[in-house]
Formats: sequence, structure tokens, C-alpha cells
Amino acid sequence: MGELKKWREEKWVRIGTDGKIKGACGTSKNKKNPDRCLPLAKARRLSKKALAATAKKKKASGGKKQFIRNTRAVRNA
Repeated sequence: MGELKKWREEKWVRIGTDGKIKGACGTSKNKKNPDRCLPLAKARRLSKKALAATAKKKKASGGKKQFIRNTRAVRNA
């Protein structure tokens, strides 16, 4: 249960397709095609361009799959 506790303590935020932090994860109005969520610490480490790319990849799926793999830049950060 230690890993779950660590995960819950991370502050997860929504990332918009413009690369900006839009608020807390889970607050997207579009429930059929939600925004990308990342931990705040990781979102702050990445460039706007990298954040925008991973958010666009998630939106491009059209909400067909729940889990869309992050872009390489985000995975390696």
C-alpha cells in the first residue's frame, strides 16, 4: 500500500492542448474525451511544447481508449 499512498500524495494536474496547466486532474468538463493528467512536479519540469504534444496525443484518440501512452519526451523526463 506504500506505492498507492505515494501516488495519492502527488498533486495531479490537467494539461491543455496549448501546453498550460488547466487545474486539478478529474475536473475536465469533457468526460467523453478527457485531458491529459500528469503529476505537478513532472508538468513543471517539461516544456510547453512537450506538454502540448502529449495532451494533443491524448485528445487525438477521441476518448476511445482510457490509457494513451505519453510521448517519448514525457516518459524520459
